[in-house]
Formats: sequence, C-alpha cells, structure tokens
Amino acid sequence: MTDTCVIDTNEADKFLRRLFMSCGLGPEDAALAAADMVLTNLWGIDSHGLLRLPIYAQRLKNGAINPTPNIQTVAGHGAFETVDGDAGLGFVVGHHAMARAIDLAKSHGIGAVTVRNSNHFGAAGLYIKQATEAGMVALCMTSVGPNLVVPGGAKPITGNNPLAFGAPTGQGFPLILDISMSAVAGGKLLLAQEKGEKIPLGWATDKEGRPTDDPTIGFAGFLLPLGGHKGFGLSLMVDILCGVLSGGAYQFDLKSMYKSPDDPSETGHMMIVIDPAAAIGRSEFVERMEAFCATVKASPMWDQTARMLIPGELEHEKMQERLATGLELPDSLWREIEKIAADRGVEMPHQFTAPAKEPSS
Repeated sequence: MTDTCVIDTNEADKFLRRLFMSCGLGPEDAALAAADMVLTNLWGIDSHGLLRLPIYAQRLKNGAINPTPNIQTVAGHGAFETVDGDAGLGFVVGHHAMARAIDLAKSHGIGAVTVRNSNHFGAAGLYIKQATEAGMVALCMTSVGPNLVVPGGAKPITGNNPLAFGAPTGQGFPLILDISMSAVAGGKLLLAQEKGEKIPLGWATDKEGRPTDDPTIGFAGFLLPLGGHKGFGLSLMVDILCGVLSGGAYQFDLKSMYKSPDDPSETGHMMIVIDPAAAIGRSEFVERMEAFCATVKASPMWDQTARMLIPGELEHEKMQERLATGLELPDSLWREIEKIAADRGVEMPHQFTAPAKEPSS
C-alpha cells in the first residue's frame, strides 16, 4: 500500500455532500461544508481540509454538533449583532454570520457580527473569500480553548485563536491573510502525525512546557505563540471579541473537539466587514488595491530566482495546480474515511487517475 492516495476534486465534493447529508445536514448546508473542505485542500491548507472529516463526522454522530441548527440573532442594533449558532457545524454558522455582516455593511458602511455557541469552522480565510466576492474588506476571527503557553509559562490561558483579513485586489484573486496566534496551527501537528513526521522545535511543548519534536506529544501539550508576547496579546483580543463580548464561552469554558469530542465546543467567532462604497467607491478601491499590490510585488528580492508574493497568491496558484492533479491524502486518513463511509453507508470516491501524457516526438 502506498503512503498517499489522490482523489479528483469533483469526486471529493460529491462524496462529502453525500456524507454530510447522511449525518443529518440538509442539502444546502452539506454542499456548503463540502465546498469549504475541498477548497481548503485546493489552497494547500491540508491541516484544515479533509483531515478534519473524521472528527466532524464523529461529533455529528454523537450529537456534539447540531446538524440542523436554528441560527438566530439574539442581540444588537444598528451595524452590530450577536448571533447564537445553536451548536451548528462551524462552516454553516460561520457563513451565516459573514452573510449577515455583509448585509449590515451594505446598509451602514460597516457591519460586525459576534457569534456564540458555534463549533470549529475550518480555515478563517473561507469567510474572508465570501466577503471579498461581495466587494468587501473584512476581518474574521475565532476562539479556541486554551492551548497556547507563553515561553516559561506552566499553564495555557488562551488559545491560538486564528485571525484573517482580506480585500479584493483586481489580481484575479483576493488578498487573504489567514494566521493563527501560535507559531503554527494545531492542524500542522495532526498532519505530521498522519505522515509520521517530526515537527521543528519551537512549534510546541509537552504538558510540562518543555519543547518537543514529537507531534503527538506536542498536540497533547501546548502550542507556542507567534512572536512571543505579541501573538499572546492578539490572542487575548480574539478571546474578548469572540467570547467575552458575545456572551458566550471563553478561556476554560471552551471545549476542544479532540479532547472533549462528545461536547459542543461553544466556539465563538467575530466577523467585521467594511464596504468600500462608503469611502471611495468599490471600483476605485479595487483600482487602488491593484496599484498597491503591484508595488508590493515589484519589491526586489536578494535571490534573483525568487519573487514577492501577496497573501493569498500562493493559495491561488496551488488551487490551479491541484484542480489538475487532484487532492493527495495520507493513506492513514484514507482508511479512516473508508471506515466512516462504511458506517454511514456512503460510497467512497474513486481515486484519481491523471490524464495520460502524450508521447514525445
């Protein structure tokens, strides 16, 4: 058996739709979740794509995730609202909240929605893409249970809390910056586990705060912050906006979907959207962004073979590549997915066969 297998993106999308529907999601929500997971892998963010399917399926099966949530606005006025996600799948709740923030921005020039009682929503960049496709500038963030320890600390008190920003560019793809407040996302450790690889020192520690290169020990221990106190401080900001402000869970009341798989995560999100039409007009904003990006890309590199990239460009290029070559999954993950599909009575996707190359003349 090989170490990896490859599946066609359309096959993966159809399979995920069937699987999510077998878990109780309606057709629209299943299609939304499937598209998000496939797009995440297409972008090359394999730590947040199909790798997460086993835990989502488990939590849908045991009721920790509500497959048919009644998502409601429960507070707010003017350009600000608070939404309760009713323990829904994070993809579904996240897109609902971003759609509402976009509508508020269209009416007020700016819109903000804080969310409580949600679950893991994948890559934050997914919701930024939703906003940029509507011509908006946006911020998106989400809370995570405490897993981040400041170097020298004995116990984490905040999470690695992802933060994303984006804007339309006129470049054929949006600028999307998507980062977590840890040196790396926890999914990178999971991916290293699946591949049987070591991790660099400086990514994580064991339960006593000692640096480790073992991804299993690191995932059971603590992550280290991005930029020391800077990443730690930004993480506290996300906790306040997604948890304290929303009236939902924060810090130790948040649940890890891996360490507490039977419990709703109580995850919080925050979406902030700005409509350029309220400032200089959407068309002029895109023109200015196009000039802005051109200046960034023209910045010289000491390595003549290298090139400057803007955030989101690498993901766009990876997507073009993987649309042709398919999605590569670790064999161990494929076997996990086979078990889930068998349990749900869902047919597995076919493995990908690349088009035959024409013989050289």
